[in-house]
Amino acid sequence: MAKQILRIGTRASALALWQANWVKDELEKRYPEIEVTLTKIKTKGDKILDVPLAMVGGKGLFVKEIQEAMLRNEIDIAVHSMKDVPTFFPEGTGLRCITEREDPRDIIVLKKGCKSFNDIPQGGRIGTSSLRRKAQLLSLRPDLKMLDIRGNVQTRIGKLVEDNLDAVVLAAAGMHRLGYTDQIGEYLDPRVCLPAIGQGALGIESRLTDDKTNALIDFFNHPETAAAVIAERSVLSTLEGGCQVPIAAFGKVNGDQLELTALVSSCDGQQMIKQSMSCHISDAVATGVALARQLLAKGAGPILNEVYGCETFNNEDDKA
Repeated sequence: MAKQILRIGTRASALALWQANWVKDELEKRYPEIEVTLTKIKTKGDKILDVPLAMVGGKGLFVKEIQEAMLRNEIDIAVHSMKDVPTFFPEGTGLRCITEREDPRDIIVLKKGCKSFNDIPQGGRIGTSSLRRKAQLLSLRPDLKMLDIRGNVQTRIGKLVEDNLDAVVLAAAGMHRLGYTDQIGEYLDPRVCLPAIGQGALGIESRLTDDKTNALIDFFNHPETAAAVIAERSVLSTLEGGCQVPIAAFGKVNGDQLELTALVSSCDGQQMIKQSMSCHISDAVATGVALARQLLAKGAGPILNEVYGCETFNNEDDKA
């Protein structure tokens, strides 16, 4: 009798393949009777490498083509980095599982001779394509020069020498997963640089009506991580943001309690609003909404209007 085949859709980058292969290995260990295959899909975000992500525009830059393959029944599940996943899904698909989080922090890889972020010389050159990272680091060090860098983890690390940078900023999770831990110069505490929404967690997307597949993958869901990430994403959806705007949120679960911190910043880091709230994990979504509204009430609307280049929020929104 032929084995059942479960098809995973993934981007083709080294990190995406590591993540997809990890899911594949876990499935095959649990269900030796099933054959799991990988389908590599190139997304818009992978194709456009010579433009800063914030200028490419749109949401779902790293997932849209994978979701379309799922709707065409070419794959059964998709493995995503949660920080790349928009807060909406095409009709018929949804986020089924959120895996246990790796280290959510940002890190910096430093030029030889630099020992820490504070050791970077005046006017130092920092490589990152993230508006969130740029804004937070510029709020601490307005003297720094931020340069856009794109590409996979190894490519961006290589920019230190190629582009004569003093540091590049990356996610700890990707460095750990790809075996680059020894190149990390410093971990950035979330109080210094609040992580991207969902950073460090993987999301598994599936067709809503595929009960057989959904039953197979449900064991991946990690309730504590899911509560934190759902709260973070609730902030993002309320602020109508995508993954390439200077919005950050980070949820930390302790027992049945969730502490959620979020911020909105201007791109230059000179205007920044940061707030925290605590709740029971069952109130994760409502708390994310409430925290986002609190940010708007503190003046986040005009900042976001400037970032978005349109009047997304009006004065009534700010009073919500």
